[in-house]
Amino acid sequence: MRINKYIASCGIASRRKAEEIILDARVKVNGRIVEELSFNIDEENDIVEVDGKVVSLSEKYVYIVLNKPEGYITTVKDQFDRPSVLDLVSDIKERVYPIGRLDYETSGLLILTNDGDLTYKLTHPKHEVDKTYLALVKGTPSAEEARNFESGLQIEDYTTAPAKIKIVDINREKNYSKCEIKIHEGRNRQVRKMCRAINHPVLRLRRVAMGNIGLKGVEVGKYRHLTKEEVEYLKGIK
Repeated sequence: MRINKYIASCGIASRRKAEEIILDARVKVNGRIVEELSFNIDEENDIVEVDGKVVSLSEKYVYIVLNKPEGYITTVKDQFDRPSVLDLVSDIKERVYPIGRLDYETSGLLILTNDGDLTYKLTHPKHEVDKTYLALVKGTPSAEEARNFESGLQIEDYTTAPAKIKIVDINREKNYSKCEIKIHEGRNRQVRKMCRAINHPVLRLRRVAMGNIGLKGVEVGKYRHLTKEEVEYLKGIK
């Protein structure tokens, strides 16, 4: 098994993040630092260490959906010592990590797992998995602005893929509207940047679904395990 896939399968990080860990010389195999991404692991005989700790293949895969509150990061830690979503799942003995990210101010659905293959699959650009958000935006997008949003916007050095936006509520007195937004890309703060690009900045943002996986019955700050059918659905996404 390739070393990056092995580390991901151990529940340490996604496969992409595992590659960074390897290139940063944080991995040893049988006492020797390995920085070659093509290195193959003998699963039965090799001893693999990450940051000085021996890691092994997970005996049990865990799949959960968390209702992330605002004010939590989706990385393990950061320089400002802000709370992490992993603090909310600390009672799970397996080491899980998020599939994709939600920024600090964004709330809502976040899937966490220790299945590195599934994480790699669902974060790969070729898999167009819809992510559904409810956004409270300043003002109300016009029909032309909505068309521009849906056909693709020039943001920084890239053009966004086709997306969907639907106005579900308007408060003219307070000058804001609620929009349902669907995208399948996962670039950094993309929904916020897209809304800003059509001159309707986000006031609050919440992700409510990823594909067919939703948050029904999951309170803010709580999580539930995915059903067998939901896991099979995610694994079956082409």
